[in-house]
Amino acid sequence: MKKNYYRQLAFLGMLLIILFGFQKYRSNEKEDFSDVRFISNNPKNSHLAEFDPNELDGKQWRNLGFTEKQTTTILNYKKIVGGKFLSKDQFKKCFAVSAEKFSELEPYLILPENNGDSKSSRYNRVEKKSITVSRKFNPDLYNINDWVKMGFSERQAEAIVKYKNYLGGSFVSKEKFKECFIISEEHYKKLSCFLILPEKTPASFNHHVKNSIVNTTKIHYRPFDPNLLDAEGWKSLGFSDKQSQTIVNYRDRNLKGSFKNLEDIQKCFVISPEKFEELKPFIRLNPTTVANRYNNTRTETTQQEKTDFSKVDLNTITFKQLLEFGFDEKAAGSMIGFRKKLGGFVNREQILTTYNIDPELTRKLLSVAQLNTSNIPKYTLFDAPEEWLKNHPYFKYSADKIIFYRLTEKDERKLWKLLKIKPEYEARMKLYLK
Repeated sequence: MKKNYYRQLAFLGMLLIILFGFQKYRSNEKEDFSDVRFISNNPKNSHLAEFDPNELDGKQWRNLGFTEKQTTTILNYKKIVGGKFLSKDQFKKCFAVSAEKFSELEPYLILPENNGDSKSSRYNRVEKKSITVSRKFNPDLYNINDWVKMGFSERQAEAIVKYKNYLGGSFVSKEKFKECFIISEEHYKKLSCFLILPEKTPASFNHHVKNSIVNTTKIHYRPFDPNLLDAEGWKSLGFSDKQSQTIVNYRDRNLKGSFKNLEDIQKCFVISPEKFEELKPFIRLNPTTVANRYNNTRTETTQQEKTDFSKVDLNTITFKQLLEFGFDEKAAGSMIGFRKKLGGFVNREQILTTYNIDPELTRKLLSVAQLNTSNIPKYTLFDAPEEWLKNHPYFKYSADKIIFYRLTEKDERKLWKLLKIKPEYEARMKLYLK
């Protein structure tokens, strides 16, 4: 009995110890740890100040917490976007900058929010040049240096002068001056009151004057037969080289060798209504000339049609040969232009996608002519020249991505995945890849 009594007593003692220990553990859970501070592996930079990301070198990027690889990627990305970050939005798109890191740096970036924001940014206020003008001036007399002295960059000045030449050597009016894409609304407001130009564009202004050379000498007209004039003859009447050749081509190709009446001449788009009225009293259409030129043209055409198109290569066929086959000038020009941009046709189906062509006539040509693809330049995604990528119709919309991703990714399959291109576009691109 004593033995059993001691056993029970020992059991109760152990039970009390267990209950006491559990109670102490429960009380520890409520202990106040409010003063405890954990050390973070990536503490935020407390020393950040406003900075221009375009001025940072590799060491400075690493001081901001970026790894060696991330720093290299950021610097390469800056080169790809033109050597300068233009906005916070553009900087954010660099995949080496995480969303969290951007949120940390964003308040300190001296950049506009986006490329179109030019009003509230300190960055733009520093970069923007002011335009200074103190007296009235005729912009037609200004050269590139004059525009640069006014405050425009050299490239802007070149563009302004080029636009003036496009209009025919004169801005014509304040209205036309304002249309120059280099002249912002702010610039125009500042310059408008100083411009020695009419407010409105004259109703007689002809857009095709852009191809002419401004001629200040008065032309003395004499009676002439428009069917006997060559390009030099039309130049003597006041037309530019390009306009003169256009008139000759219009007569020989579109009108089959001769102007039949005054209306044919009037329809030529490089002859303005005002110019036609000047020429009209001196035009002499000779029925004999009309008939002879028409018959001669028919004979030449018959001879040209003897070309054996089964021996012609679609990658070397000329504009003249396409006209010979039956294409009009617009279709022939489109086909030659598309081929030039591609660097050559790889298959016949591509030719059928050309704009402005007659599908039936094109199929007829495809069934007859040869296609030699041996001289077409091809590259890999890694060695393709940047200029080629940016100008090729099949690559230009993905060129920036290719140039960016190939800096760090050397596996072609992974590179295609990063590009995320639709299968049909990828198939087209692979036609020009090794």
